[in-house]
Amino acid sequence: MPDSQDVAAGALTAAQWKKVSALLGLGVRARTAVVGVELVRGAAQKGTVALAVVADDASVNSLDKVVPMLRAKRIAMVNGVTAQQLGAAVGRETTAVVAVVDEALARGIRGALASSAS
Repeated sequence: MPDSQDVAAGALTAAQWKKVSALLGLGVRARTAVVGVELVRGAAQKGTVALAVVADDASVNSLDKVVPMLRAKRIAMVNGVTAQQLGAAVGRETTAVVAVVDEALARGIRGALASSAS
């Protein structure tokens, strides 16, 4: 993979977000996704993150903690959602970042973004 790539830049369509949020919720329930800046940083340091979803409106402090690490580890990032949308997908009020640690789930999210983009 080249430098960290943004899988989806800009706002996601409603259909894309519906699929991605359902997959993220499934990932959290199956414990194949981690929620929150500190847990995502830890998983990235271990090298277990396959894909990260980063809220566009997350605080600068949160983004400064996690985005440089994701880029350094060349982890693909999905943008285009709010912290409230991302939190709702994983059963929280808001969250800045969710990382997928299961490659099959990450492939499913990439596929949902690609198939809905057309």
